[in-house]
Amino acid sequence: METESQYKIDAYRRLCIKKDLIELSQWMDSIEHFNIEMDHLKLIEKQLLKTVSIENQLQGMRRKNTLVMGSLCQYEQELKKEIEFGKRDYDIARAKEHEKRRDQYMMLITEFRQLKNNVYLILSNYQRK
Repeated sequence: METESQYKIDAYRRLCIKKDLIELSQWMDSIEHFNIEMDHLKLIEKQLLKTVSIENQLQGMRRKNTLVMGSLCQYEQELKKEIEFGKRDYDIARAKEHEKRRDQYMMLITEFRQLKNNVYLILSNYQRK
């Protein structure tokens, strides 16, 4: 009976970690897409806006993007190791670790949206000569 119970606990642990990996994969795909968008925004800034503050914001955002992606890649490796070899229960502490990564990702999204809004605001004031 105890072996069956232990098996269910381990199956639940693996399921939760797999769920976290799926969500993490979505975050990482989104961050990769940010790089493409930033390339377009950089081109717009260079050709149309020619605003040093936007250029600096784009450079800073790319750095943050790289740092967050690195952190998430490291977290992904930790989760993959945990599925294979780990014995740690999926508890509140582990869930809080995942929430911390989610907060990190959400902060990046918020900052990127602000940057895009700044670019769009400047573009909306742009007039052809």
